[in-house]
Amino acid sequence: MNTAPTNTSSLTQLEPVDHPLALLTAGEIDAAREIAVAQGHVHETTRFVYVGLEEAHKDDVVAFAPGDAIQRRVTMIIIERANGKATVLTVNVTTGEVDASRHLDAATDGQAPILDEEFDDIEAILLTSEAWLEALGRRGIDPAKVRAVPLSAGHFGHEDESGRRVCRVLAFLQLDDEDLPWAHPIDGVCAYVDLTVGEVWKVVDEADMPVPAERGQWDAEPHASPMRTDLRALEITQPDGPSFSVDGNLITWADWSFRFTFDVREGLVLHQLNVKDGTEVRPVIHRASIPEMVVPYGDPSPSRYWINYFDQGEYMFARYTNSLELGCDCVGDITYFDGVIADEKGHPRTIRNAICLHEEDYGVLWKHTDMFNGMTETRRSRRLVISYFLTIGNYDYGFYWYLYLDGTVQMEAKATGVVFTSSYAGPEGFSTQIAPGLGAPFHQHMFCARLDMAVDGSRNYVEEVDAVSVPVDDDVNPWGNAFRQQKTRLTSELQARRKADNLKSRTWLVGNPDRQNQLGEDVAYALFPEGQPTLLAAPTSAIAKRGAFATEHLWVTQYDASQRWPAGEVVNQSPGGEGLEAFVSGDRGIDGEDIVLWHTFGLTHFPRPEDWPVMPVDYTGFTLKPVGFFDRNPSLDAPRSQISRCHGGQ
Repeated sequence: MNTAPTNTSSLTQLEPVDHPLALLTAGEIDAAREIAVAQGHVHETTRFVYVGLEEAHKDDVVAFAPGDAIQRRVTMIIIERANGKATVLTVNVTTGEVDASRHLDAATDGQAPILDEEFDDIEAILLTSEAWLEALGRRGIDPAKVRAVPLSAGHFGHEDESGRRVCRVLAFLQLDDEDLPWAHPIDGVCAYVDLTVGEVWKVVDEADMPVPAERGQWDAEPHASPMRTDLRALEITQPDGPSFSVDGNLITWADWSFRFTFDVREGLVLHQLNVKDGTEVRPVIHRASIPEMVVPYGDPSPSRYWINYFDQGEYMFARYTNSLELGCDCVGDITYFDGVIADEKGHPRTIRNAICLHEEDYGVLWKHTDMFNGMTETRRSRRLVISYFLTIGNYDYGFYWYLYLDGTVQMEAKATGVVFTSSYAGPEGFSTQIAPGLGAPFHQHMFCARLDMAVDGSRNYVEEVDAVSVPVDDDVNPWGNAFRQQKTRLTSELQARRKADNLKSRTWLVGNPDRQNQLGEDVAYALFPEGQPTLLAAPTSAIAKRGAFATEHLWVTQYDASQRWPAGEVVNQSPGGEGLEAFVSGDRGIDGEDIVLWHTFGLTHFPRPEDWPVMPVDYTGFTLKPVGFFDRNPSLDAPRSQISRCHGGQ
């Protein structure tokens, strides 16, 4: 069991944990901070921008048995606000020691993620800039009514930015406390701020564009309307309680079991996703997460060409996770879990009701009325849902993992909130007019899933499966109606850089060569992509280099515990070239190896007027389905409905 640190009695005494993947605790965050202080890494201006569990090695997790000794480590990225220097520390909170320490080189690595504290300073910094105040004055704008929106700067090779810790700032006008500033972009002007020095060192003022005037609150005139009253109450109840069980962070439901953790950068992570088949518990995925996303914008204007946020690597977006409310975010018999993260001074902060676990009815699971034997059977589907929602700037994102009775696993990302706005430059520009004079630039939301597969074990392979027509042939296909599957085995990492192809119904099959089903075929799971566009920016663009993961729908790598982040460990102002491009550069073999799938999915958003002033949820994701993993439909045992009207009741 986990024990308290042994090298000093002054450190926080830790409560024992019963599994290497137990949730990070407040005590462990305190202990990690205290160890860093004791070892001289923390000073008055030190801030903690990332604190997360350094997970035990995969082999140790798989081999773990109750009662085994547990070592718990915490990784931290700390930054000195006084000089902008950043350090990555790995602290062993079990022994009380710093296991590893290294400094980030701003020129080659990039900058540490951005602090909330730095963002909080922006408006005051802007008010000290004569160039900024002059730009507002020429537009007749009162600086007191300006809301500054500081954004990550990217990396474009500008010499005057080398070594600087930079953000770029756009501005929006807020007429009063109730006004929605996104309705009034002050376009054509952008401030460049040095976050370490605390000064505006450059103002780009390239166009004096009108500030859109119409208010943007959802209930503001001239579009306000009374709330509708014709929708009656819809209640979802489970009188006998939920069907799942919870033991710490171990969840069991139907034939499924898994653990979950929560990371301030990665968000919700699923571990050891197993399915029970008869009396056997069979692994499917060792670890599943969404470790990175990027939102590249398509406006090439001088004041906006640089906009592309890596919401996870640059902002640590899970720190903005919402506290969910019953009946609003989750409906039914809900179990909530708090999220424990660190604040910027290294102290634990609890996000109440950060994670939601519940069941949902999902319509018909299977059904048949047979003309020969009189069979009339219907089974209803249900799914287990584990999810969280966050708000980062103008956008709100929800991440939902679904498990189904038929062995399906699904990930769904939901995007809502308020579109990022501009002044509308006309039909030849790069935005949609969503209100009078108000534009919403074209952009993408690109997510990357990391799927550490374990289909009946750690030795797996990937086949690309296409639907193809068979040429007309007098012997094989004389009538021209034949088509079949074409399977291509992916054998190396560079070969496995692949794009989806909906015209071929392309899927990727993850099989196990060491286990066969009753038909003699390898057991497998298939990844079904949505097949939406990959990154639309030019291959030579800065964002294509920094966000290379988004240029392909699929990457496959040989497992390496150190390869966790698809855009690299350090993303803010990074020059690019790290992450997946570096991971696959050695072109390791992936046929019959311990492999990780990296899947890019997302939305290409040409905003509509209907997306304003609050955007209805848009959906994206992917699905994993068993293909020969089971010998027959695994949901045949789904119970009949207990509602009398479903079975002969009149």
